[in-house]
Amino acid sequence: MRFGYAAITWEGAVRQAIDEIAAVGFRAIQLRIEAFAQFGDDPQELRDLLERRRLTFAVLSSGNLSIDPAREREQLATHVRHAQFVRDAGGTYLQVIDERPKGRAITAEDYRRLGRLMAELGRRTQDLGIPLVYHHHMNSTGEKPHEVQAVLDAADARHVRLLFDVAHYQQGGGDPAAGLRTYRDWIDVVHLKDVRAGGAGGAGRAGGSGRSGGSGVARTYEFVELGRGRVDLPAVFAALRDIAFDKWAIVELDRVPDAGPGRTPKQSAEDNKKYLADHGFSL
Repeated sequence: MRFGYAAITWEGAVRQAIDEIAAVGFRAIQLRIEAFAQFGDDPQELRDLLERRRLTFAVLSSGNLSIDPAREREQLATHVRHAQFVRDAGGTYLQVIDERPKGRAITAEDYRRLGRLMAELGRRTQDLGIPLVYHHHMNSTGEKPHEVQAVLDAADARHVRLLFDVAHYQQGGGDPAAGLRTYRDWIDVVHLKDVRAGGAGGAGRAGGSGRSGGSGVARTYEFVELGRGRVDLPAVFAALRDIAFDKWAIVELDRVPDAGPGRTPKQSAEDNKKYLADHGFSL
């Protein structure tokens, strides 16, 4: 298992995130769409910066994928353009989160349409050498465990891979360790994070790691550093060992919880690194 860290905690400060994630000692990074906004015209600049910091560009969070038929052509073009950027910047995976339809119940056709659309997108990104990973997420069509299953049932594992997020799966009502075993043949990336009840918004909002659509209203949960929430992380690590997971495990924290004087994204990254070290993992 190879560990990386997500730049989401730094919001739009992409260069600072790169510098500090490397300084903490992580060897890979997941970037968000801000990286495309800042380096899209010169992906080689990003590639060179990451090489100087000895960071692998593991994943780009490409944003939302809408199942609105009227937006299909635009959506495919947008995410393919992001995949081209990932390729040119030396990255590996493109991540998408879907937009849960608002104001109505989810139907079986919604799952089928999402699965088919991701398969088509995955075929196109695969042609560029960039695999597509689906990030199930709160406030997305794949929010609850049975919904994740329904989406994957409609997708094609040859063209759509899974980014399994242990905290979102927990918050959606699932057992992350059991989910890792269930989807072992689908998973290419894991998000390691923790979640607790309460919170004053921010990390508990619908934004998450890919701006999954939502109102920004505070939720009844908050993502926190590893070991501070209710995810049974020792059971997660045992499941990862059982399935012989040897791909990217990205530690992610949407924002610094309990923010106060001196609490920074870098300090949260250091806390997460210490948790991993205390449980026998080195970066």
